[in-house]
Amino acid sequence: MNTLIRNARLVNEGKTSVCDVLIEGEKIKQISDRIDDFPQNTAIIDAQNKLLIPGMIDDQVHFREPGLTQKANIASESRAAVAGGITSFIEMPNTVPQATTQELLEDKFKIAAKDSYANYSFMMGGTNDNLEELLKTDPKNVAAIKLFLGSSTGNMLVDDEEVLEKIFSSTKLLIAVHCEDETTIKNNLDKQKSIYGDDIPIKLHPVIRSAEACYKSSSKAIALAKKTGARLHVFHLSTEIETDLFSNKIPLEEKQITAEVCVHHLWFEEKDYEQKGTLIKWNPAVKSKKDKEGLWKALLDDRIDVIATDHAPHTLEEKNQVYTKAPSGGPLVQHAVLAMLEAVRDDKISVEKLVEKMCHNPAKLFKIEQRGFIKEGYFADLVLIDTELKQTIDKGNILYKCGWSPFEGTTFHSTVTHTFVNGHLMYNKGEFNDTIKGKRLIFNR
Repeated sequence: MNTLIRNARLVNEGKTSVCDVLIEGEKIKQISDRIDDFPQNTAIIDAQNKLLIPGMIDDQVHFREPGLTQKANIASESRAAVAGGITSFIEMPNTVPQATTQELLEDKFKIAAKDSYANYSFMMGGTNDNLEELLKTDPKNVAAIKLFLGSSTGNMLVDDEEVLEKIFSSTKLLIAVHCEDETTIKNNLDKQKSIYGDDIPIKLHPVIRSAEACYKSSSKAIALAKKTGARLHVFHLSTEIETDLFSNKIPLEEKQITAEVCVHHLWFEEKDYEQKGTLIKWNPAVKSKKDKEGLWKALLDDRIDVIATDHAPHTLEEKNQVYTKAPSGGPLVQHAVLAMLEAVRDDKISVEKLVEKMCHNPAKLFKIEQRGFIKEGYFADLVLIDTELKQTIDKGNILYKCGWSPFEGTTFHSTVTHTFVNGHLMYNKGEFNDTIKGKRLIFNR
């Protein structure tokens, strides 16, 4: 099937221009002001006044399969992602069982090959005792190694400093880290439990999972990366103070140490706990307005390189428990692009910069082959957005298996109308193509 997209406002590599785009098979065949020479069996989409952007590449999601499928699975969440303009995802290893052996990692790839609507990769999980398995990881076929330096599940907390240094010294693969200092958090939690028991007010979440805990862990990981020469990517910055640990003095392609911020840390702030409660309980915590503003500043001046979701669904029953029992995390992939387009409307960020952070930079940072840009010869992972078609998020239009969203009640000014994955129209005004699946991401390393 071939498709001609006409008259789109194409956003790519810092520029917006009105163009036609011809898709032949899985790839972008031609980009031009006007395309009149195209095969007879070509579907034509009039994209007048619509944005055309590369599909977002989400470098941090938890799709819960295997083992936690009461919350989500690869099929349900990748479907929601595609509806939200995300065409590729990188999923985390803390499933059940955890992806800490090559065999278990490949089991997840097999599920995705069968069920995923979006393109996919998975991270290999590190522990205190699986260095040998980590070193078997193929850098061309696997996104990265994931280390939990805080807030882990199961046995995935890597807290042996000798092991950490061995991992950092031994692999050339990108190492992605969750940074929160467990000792600091435990001490803060014990203090609040002595006052409130298990029913700690949710507004104290950023006091327990404090800026100090984040900075202590992030600065330690960065110091180790500098010492060993490791390629380090720090997930979900949540504090202003952490942003000073990162540089904007060299191009992204030359950076050895990079950073990500998540949509929820750019959208919510601590005053929102009063209305949203544990629905916005994340690790790291949503913090102060000043922290949020500091994250925006670092994003715009290129100390922060990527916007992601950390999509991590739980059931409402789980989330509605008391503080110590309510798990951290929430679903975001369906609404991440729309939320950030609100920031474009509010002049917080340009649409060109947004595309850089959500599409171009993940492709550069992970060295993903032929994705993340609208270029001739690249895979046609493309998203059309009507920026004047409003929608209000409610139970009736949420696609997550868990059935809720922290954005419920929010009216977005934009709507994703079409999503192409590898040239196939995977999502078309609410309808999905269930006959085609995404592809495994390949890395140019």
